[in-house]
Amino acid sequence: MEAWYAVVQFFTNGGVFMFPIVLVLALGVGIAVERYVTLTLVAKKNRATWEKLDPIVRKGEFEQARELAAKDDSTIAQLLVSGLARQAAVRRREDIDRAMEETLMAIIPRLEKRTHYLATFANMSTLAGLLGTIIGLIDAFTAVSKADIADKAELLSASISIGMNCTAFGLMVAIPLVLVHSLLQTKTTEIVDSLEMVSVRIVNSIAERAQYARPAFKHADAPAPLATQTPLPSSA
Repeated sequence: MEAWYAVVQFFTNGGVFMFPIVLVLALGVGIAVERYVTLTLVAKKNRATWEKLDPIVRKGEFEQARELAAKDDSTIAQLLVSGLARQAAVRRREDIDRAMEETLMAIIPRLEKRTHYLATFANMSTLAGLLGTIIGLIDAFTAVSKADIADKAELLSASISIGMNCTAFGLMVAIPLVLVHSLLQTKTTEIVDSLEMVSVRIVNSIAERAQYARPAFKHADAPAPLATQTPLPSSA
């Protein structure tokens, strides 16, 4: 109970600006939990989808991969559908790459959604703490100026100690928010990097299959290579 009373006294001595910092803390925690759960589920779905579709893509069965990806709601499936659909229509590397890049540009904002608010909340809590402390110090110096000379030093030191509570609480909120923001940014970057890797692998697989299939379109009456038409003379 003593610890609880200490926390209540600390909060009460911080002044009215402690309440905005508590509001910022509540919003930051809500966003952090929502983003962490969302990004974790996205990464888990992407791994499961890629483990299922990677062997099919390696075999060159793009039609089957496209049908399976169309039934999946993961971000990596959306990327595969856009690339494989363009592969079936145009079969040009540039068009496939461009289609997947457009889809990736639409996916990235959804992954980064609301994460930047955590950095803003961290700055707001720090500034609110400083503002509360400054206002507290102004009130303290005003009260000291009207006090007796013998009591001024003791009253001033007590007022400064109380005024610092707001800054301390603002920093206690800001530091975890900055750390969580960095963690979420790292998770988002890992997901985007995996999507880019899959995009490159899909384009390379399609290009390799097209290269292997190209000799089949060679005309039967095509002239033989130069080496078979005009053999080199013997040195004898």
